[in-house]
Parts: sequence; structure tokens; C-alpha cells
Amino acid sequence: MNRSNKGPIDRSITSGTSGSDFLQLNTEEAPPGGLADWLARRLRDAIADGRLPIGGRLPATRVLAGELRVSRGVVTEAYRRLTEDGHIAGRGRGGTVVVAAPVATAPTPHTREPSGGSPSAGALFAAPPGADIFDALRMAPARIDLSPGLPDLGSFPRTAWLRAERSVLTGLSAADFGYGDPRGTPALRLAVANWLARNRGIRADPDDVLVVAGTAQALGLIGQVFRADGIHQVAVEDPGSLGARQHLRHCALDTPPVPVDSEGVRVDALRATGAPAVLLTPAHQFPTGVVLGGERRRELMRWAGEGGLIVEDDYDAEHRYDRPPAPALRSMLAEHVCYAGSVSKLLAPALRVGWVLAPPRYRDALVAAKRFADLGNAALPQLVLAHLMESGRLERHLRQLRRRHRRRRDAMIGAIRAQLPGAVVHGAAAGLHLMVTFDGDFPDTDLAAAALAHGVKTQPLSWHSIRPGRPGLVLGYAASTPTAIAEGIALIGEALRQELGRGLGRASATG
Repeated sequence: MNRSNKGPIDRSITSGTSGSDFLQLNTEEAPPGGLADWLARRLRDAIADGRLPIGGRLPATRVLAGELRVSRGVVTEAYRRLTEDGHIAGRGRGGTVVVAAPVATAPTPHTREPSGGSPSAGALFAAPPGADIFDALRMAPARIDLSPGLPDLGSFPRTAWLRAERSVLTGLSAADFGYGDPRGTPALRLAVANWLARNRGIRADPDDVLVVAGTAQALGLIGQVFRADGIHQVAVEDPGSLGARQHLRHCALDTPPVPVDSEGVRVDALRATGAPAVLLTPAHQFPTGVVLGGERRRELMRWAGEGGLIVEDDYDAEHRYDRPPAPALRSMLAEHVCYAGSVSKLLAPALRVGWVLAPPRYRDALVAAKRFADLGNAALPQLVLAHLMESGRLERHLRQLRRRHRRRRDAMIGAIRAQLPGAVVHGAAAGLHLMVTFDGDFPDTDLAAAALAHGVKTQPLSWHSIRPGRPGLVLGYAASTPTAIAEGIALIGEALRQELGRGLGRASATG
């Protein structure tokens, strides 16, 4: 039987495909003679929009060339260009991996905005910040991240954590893997009470400690309990943390602003709001870095003694360099302070472990709110953290962090002096960030957008301000190397000169 087919030929069968499942690449889209350019551009776009995340592995050049039916040299040339740009790197037997995202640029014809993808620099800062603004900023690609609020994540004590985890697991019984106390494990509540006594001057019983999923959950639970008690206003510092303000507003609480000056929150202005409660960062005010002065503390104690409630966010008090420790308000006003802390700035935000110490009249209500939120934090990380705290390993880690953070802070201050003449630095004595303010009349959101377009991520001061004020930036230094900090500040300086130039141009046009 003659099985030959004399009819029309289906070319899709005989010629094979010229594409790859990887990124749905199709060489028919490439312009004539521009295969390497086309491939490099498609890879760069995929890295920028997150389809190829940092740490993602690219196919071997031989494999991708075979799937695309192009010469291996085309793929090698495209990889070479991205390597020179600093976006990918060879890892020997580990293959070729993505190591950095390109700076956000205008979309190319082949770029598609993924669902929930990162917006452009201009779009990110064009409108007032919404509830998802920090999620969007974290997703935005940038070569240098000077966002505030992060410790040196690269120094997370992995070896000590693994050793502690092994020790904890060895001692656990089968029953220990069941549901636990919604307040937190007894071991961590004891360790936190001891930690606060040693490091923050707070005397507390382990039964006073409620373990929560970070300060964010602490604010949510406190807001819920306050609302149930008839409290509808919690005054906030101005400038003050946008994120904290958003959490309170999510609980349907009004947040009247109270100005902050060189001595901290103005208690006379707090009284004028009529708010029964206030959220404060007294040990290192965010974002100004001011420490609540002695006279202000006495005024605040008088206000609290008249029935006022204080929510104390002690977010980074352990990180200090050039000044003595500032005592926690909770150590003096236990009956009037809801105290919140966490390990986000000590170890890593990813752990989602924090604690709340509430006045006695709110303790049971907070425990009930936590119980119905999630039945309590995961027990195993609590036990590991308790082991690190009680063994002294966490304090040794903190001492190492202080030395590293001090060097990075000094590098940032030096770079600001060299690259941002006229800028005023605030809050350098402690913490993980600096606030920088500028003379002039320009939107600091434009400066933050221009910095992001130059590859540097930061936050405009106006995000954290309710009333208008001087333009500025909030710059984190703990998570970047001194070299990256110096380069980032230089790029911000370039962006600032461009913004000032535009401002002069606008002034000339209107004049």
C-alpha cells in the first residue's frame, strides 16, 4: 500500500514550530535581522513586569535556541546584553539567573501590564496614596531600594535560627503541635516580658503579653476594641506613619492630626483635638526621628491622668547610635498605655511576630479579638524566637546590627552632604531611616517619581503628612550597602536638580 500523501502539505507539521513555551516566545514577531535585539527586549520586559522574578532561572542557551529554531549565538548575544546591564548573571552549574530588575520605563510594544502588576514611576506618585500604596511600591522595580522600615535583611541569623529550631523540635511532644493559647506560647510571653524588662525598662508579667502578627495586627485589634468601647477618634502625629494611620482608618476611627516639633508631639494641640486617645512613636518619632522631651512627657502624663489613652508604637527603639536610650511610656504609665512592639526591625518583617501590652481594662477584649481573628500565631516560630531571646543570641545580633547600621547611616549622611547641598537631615541619632527636607516649592512626590525613574526607591515626606509642609524624602539606610547608598543618593541628587530646573522653568513661564 502506498502511504505517501500526495495532497497539500500541512506546513505546521513539517516545518515545526518557531516558538517556546518559555514566556510564549515566538520568533515570527521578531523584525528581520533583529533576533538578538528582539529576544533581549522580551527578556528585559519579562524581568521588569515580574514574569521573570529576581532569582528566576533562564533556560540554557542551547535549549532555548533549539526551541526557537535559531542559532545558539542569537540567544548567547541576548543573554550577554542583559548580563552587561546587570539584570542577569551566570551561576555556573546553577545556570543563568535574574539578579536585578531594570528601571521602570515607558512600555515597549511587547510589554504587557500584568494583572496587579507594578505601575510606572509617574503613576505611583501621581495620586494621593491609597490603601495598597506600599504593596505597589514594593512591587515597583528599582536597582537601589532606600525605602524606610527595613533592617539589614541579609544579616538574618539563619544559622542561629536553624540551630534554635532543631533544639525546639527535639523537645516538642506530639501534643505541642495542636492548637495553643490564643495569647501566644507561654515561652514567648515569658521571653518578651524579660526582653522588655532588660531593654525597655518595662516591668510586665507574662500574662500581660499578647502575641500578635506584627504591629499592623496590633493596631487593627486595638482599633476594633476601642470602637467597641465607644472610642471613635485616635489622634495621630503629624507628620506620622501613613501606614499606621491607614490601619486606624480601616477600623473606622477618625485620626485628627497633632503637630510634632523638636520636642515631639505637642500636647496642647492634642488637648485641642478632644480625642480620647493618641497613637505615638515617642522613642524615635516616625518620620522626624525626634525623641519625646522630658517636659512633653510630663504634660502627656497629666493628659493621660485625666483619662487619655496612649497607643505606643515602639517600632525601632533598640536601634540607637549617638544618644542614650529613651524609656518607654509604658514603663511610667502602664494603666494608660497600649504598648506595641515587634521583631520586624530586629530580625525580619517576614516573621510576623509582635506583642501588645494593654491596660487591664482592655486585656480580655484584646485576647478575645485575637482569638476570633486567627486563634493565635503559629507556635513553632514563637518557640524559636523565645529560644533566641532567652539564650542571648538576639541581643548579640542587635549589637552586630547597630555597628552595621551606624556605618550605613554615616555613609548616607556623607552622601547627602556631597550630593544634596542645602538638604537638612533629621533623626540621625537612632533608627533605620533619615528624614531629609529641602528648601523650595516643589512636590516631593515628583522628586520621588523622578528618583524611581532613575532606579532609586524612596518615600516622599508628604505621604506621611496630613498638613502641608516642606518637601522632603524619608530614606532608609539599613538594608543597603554603603556603596549602593552613595550611588542612590547621587541619583536622587540628579533627580532633584532636574525637578528644580523644571520648577524654574515653570516660574519663568508664569512670570
